[in-house]
Amino acid sequence: MKFLCVFCVLCGVVVPAVGLDREAFTFTHYDLNVRVEPEQQRLGVRGKIRLRNDSPVGQKNLVLQISSTLDWRSVQVDGKAVQFETHEYTTDIDHTGALSEAIVTLPHEVAPKGTVELDIGYEGVIPFDTTRLKRIGVPEGKAKQSDWDQISKSFTAVRGIGYVAWYPVATEAASLADEDAVPNTVGRWIVKHAETSMELVFQSSSDQNIYFSGTPSLDEAPPDPSIKAARAFHLAAPGVSVPTVVIANYQKLPPQNFVGVEYLPGQEETAKDYVEAAAQIDPVVRTGGGSRNLQILGLPEANASSFVTEGMLLTPLGAELTNEAELDMVYALARQQVPSPRAWIQEGLAHYAQIAFVEQHKGLQSALDYLSAHRAGLADAGKVAGPESTRSLIDAPDDLYLQAKAMFVWWMLKDMLGSLPNEALLKYHANEDKDPTYMQRLLSSSTKRDLQWFFDDWVYHDRGLPDFRVASVFSRPLESGRFLLTISVENLGRAGAEVPVLLRMEGGEVRQRVEVRGLSKASIRIEASSKPLEVVVNDGSVPESDTSNNTYKIESVNH
Repeated sequence: MKFLCVFCVLCGVVVPAVGLDREAFTFTHYDLNVRVEPEQQRLGVRGKIRLRNDSPVGQKNLVLQISSTLDWRSVQVDGKAVQFETHEYTTDIDHTGALSEAIVTLPHEVAPKGTVELDIGYEGVIPFDTTRLKRIGVPEGKAKQSDWDQISKSFTAVRGIGYVAWYPVATEAASLADEDAVPNTVGRWIVKHAETSMELVFQSSSDQNIYFSGTPSLDEAPPDPSIKAARAFHLAAPGVSVPTVVIANYQKLPPQNFVGVEYLPGQEETAKDYVEAAAQIDPVVRTGGGSRNLQILGLPEANASSFVTEGMLLTPLGAELTNEAELDMVYALARQQVPSPRAWIQEGLAHYAQIAFVEQHKGLQSALDYLSAHRAGLADAGKVAGPESTRSLIDAPDDLYLQAKAMFVWWMLKDMLGSLPNEALLKYHANEDKDPTYMQRLLSSSTKRDLQWFFDDWVYHDRGLPDFRVASVFSRPLESGRFLLTISVENLGRAGAEVPVLLRMEGGEVRQRVEVRGLSKASIRIEASSKPLEVVVNDGSVPESDTSNNTYKIESVNH
């Protein structure tokens, strides 16, 4: 009988969760007071959140999730407590591998597109935790490099969704055992919350400096003697930039080229190297967002993985400045100069900046090698999606597929247009980007080029990757002793591109470009100064599904 009672109780908790749409609501606004006690590793939050029902049906229940080491204390609507049930929800979007989930019963159903405002309270600790990584067999040392989030007496750094749910979220479960599950789940959150806003006041019982990935507001006066430091911030898009708080005693170096470096004890020499390197970086992309400062903050562990969010690069400063670290800085600075609610623009241009930096310092071939390293993953993703994929870059989540494809898109645009037009980028304003064609229109207006076909194939739709081959080569000698070649290039794929064609001949080579639309052919004429040997289509600057058919050997010269 006792077993039956327990079973009934469990059913009472579980059954409502079975039919739950955890992602029915969008969090449109956070207004939170966050109290941090580093000595106790504690976090206490009180405040308001506003949610909108974006599902097609009315909702009487909603889900609120926080890290499993935090506990829900109160949920109110219109100043009155509402019923909610809490349980642990296994998912790897949090470093603990689980969330404390509250299933809230609302006093009235929220209609589609209707909103509800909640007063909430929760608290607990955020210790160092590598549970989710160790659960899938990642060695402790490797896990520490990735999941370094924690509140501690000497150093506090806590990233948001995908790392630690220190503010309320609501997603379906995702496991790191499924390679794409966590990125896809977090990606949906990013797209969905691109226009969400956050108002946060951080109060700390420590007198250490407080940093946050948002725009500082006026400092808040500490309400009681136990609060030693307080700062207020605004964050316009917590979907695009992961909300991250850092509390530590940093030393600061004078900023260079919009980059400020702050370091922990023992990191001064490497910090100076970063400042010197920052002075040499020429931002290859700037937009109407203006020149915004980037803060580089040192992580205490020498092997910790770097992390970038709005206005902030967290990176270990205990070792010498490596090439990889330089590229991290280029990416972070470029991302800071390109504020956009669309990941394909902000992330794509930031990754493009890395390739441009490589080309500038190491030459074109090194840049092409860098692109080639990302081509295989993009081709594999295309095979998984299939030829009828409905994915597009416009509202794609920020995942490895988007980053690689968007990077290629901007590189191909640079090749087509000769360079990325600064005039168009300077006219770009994130708050005006309401139409998917906004960026295309800016670029077309500036360059007087028809880019509709390119954006149709690469941005607005996912038509896979092109597959180029040299269909035929006709060569005839000229009276001058030179040779005239007519080269036909066929594209077996559905996405078109302007692709380089390389003619190799005795003693040299000639390079030209040809536009080949999807499932079509195009011809080009090249004059050779000596005997032609072979034709190669594509130097790696355009991603392809198959590169094994790109070379055509010229056996003889036609007479």
